[in-house]
Amino acid sequence: MRAYELPAKITPEGNLELPERLRRLLPAGKAARVIVLIPDPADADEQNAWERLTADQFCSGYAAADAVYDRP
Repeated sequence: MRAYELPAKITPEGNLELPERLRRLLPAGKAARVIVLIPDPADADEQNAWERLTADQFCSGYAAADAVYDRP
């Protein structure tokens, strides 16, 4: 079994629109198992919170004396 992970668009008719490069790889007329993962806005909020925390933690360890490394 082969697995492909890719972004897809759900059309207004409810069909999945696959990228052309993947459609060329898929055998026409064959059955496939499909797992659809839809982003949850709460997941994005949590991801943003983790990114902010990481940046804050990284920057909190930066001191004025470290500026010497910023010069070529």
